[in-house]
Amino acid sequence: MSTESQPLHRTKFLEGMSHAACTVSVITTDGPAGRAGVTVSAMSSVSADTPKPTLLVCINQLSAAAQKIIDNGVFCVNVLKDDQTYVSETFAGRFNDVVEDKFECAEWKTMPSGAPRVVDPLVAFDCELKFSNLVGMHHVFFGEVDDTFLAEHGSALIYANRAYGATSRINRLACVSDGRKSTGRTLSVGCLHTFGPYFVPAIIERMVASNPAQQIKLIEGDQRFVLEALQAGECDLALLYDFDLPKDLVVVPLTQLTTYVLLAEGHPLAAKSVLTPADLVQHPMVLLDAPPSRDYFTGILENAGVTPQFAYRSSSFEMVRSLVGHGLGTTLLATKPASPMTYDGRALVTRPLKADVEPSQVVLLRRSNKRSRPADEFQSFCEELFCGQV
Repeated sequence: MSTESQPLHRTKFLEGMSHAACTVSVITTDGPAGRAGVTVSAMSSVSADTPKPTLLVCINQLSAAAQKIIDNGVFCVNVLKDDQTYVSETFAGRFNDVVEDKFECAEWKTMPSGAPRVVDPLVAFDCELKFSNLVGMHHVFFGEVDDTFLAEHGSALIYANRAYGATSRINRLACVSDGRKSTGRTLSVGCLHTFGPYFVPAIIERMVASNPAQQIKLIEGDQRFVLEALQAGECDLALLYDFDLPKDLVVVPLTQLTTYVLLAEGHPLAAKSVLTPADLVQHPMVLLDAPPSRDYFTGILENAGVTPQFAYRSSSFEMVRSLVGHGLGTTLLATKPASPMTYDGRALVTRPLKADVEPSQVVLLRRSNKRSRPADEFQSFCEELFCGQV
């Protein structure tokens, strides 16, 4: 291989490996050299048939933990659960500017070797270092497992496509022919959890009516979560607001949503036909605490010189509606469900908000290098549904 092609080969290798899903582990050690820890995704079983089971981990030689593992001669592999991303991020050095001691992020117990173990990992392997090899910039540590901790419940934290994920069960197919028929039929659609229920079912209904064999997987979450899923290739396209979008995505405008005030039936402000931010200043409010809605709605009030009094916050659209229905505050929303009732049967009323603000725009997002017939059909149904609304 020529010298010129080596950097390109390395780049393609790293890109390829980014698609290989791995469990996330924090490797810890303690002993005469002191305590240390580092996050890794390169951990693997070697053999269960040796006198003691063996595994390996790969750690960059520049990590302070690498030399301490060598000096201490022991390490613990803490396989993290899917709700322990904060532990992974801390030991990956993401919070070095605010955390003096990485071990402050969790509670710890001492394994027989002396290495620290997260109190509640998914699995922990207590290891004695048998030997190591330096390959490139990484130490490959081979350890004999002296003790294993198993959690009673939980699922593994996964890292793939440069993003965290969690395991989910996939139904087994009855035969090979069923597998071949299903290949490539699933379209993965991301959507903002606040307005997704308002738009997406109608689009899916049209698409399935056109092609009953089409399978659709939904990925729901806040703006950042869905954007990361789209960029990582976990979804084929996404319905989101047009706020702070990466420039490398194809943006298809669909419709605009106008902000309104939601009130409980009988609220004093319901007597007015139109409301302004100044009308809200003397009343407690409920905030839809999910990005980008949170910043958008608070920005409307602050730009009008109003300091909102948020009595309650919730990331759930329906929880916000229910809190308002019980008279616990007013709120600003953009998505307007057909029913003026809360989950528990409280009546709601809406009033237009008169404010100097641009309507929020719903867009369909696609990666420029990702084309497929199902995605094209989904886009067409979206454009038909919102025809003339932009």
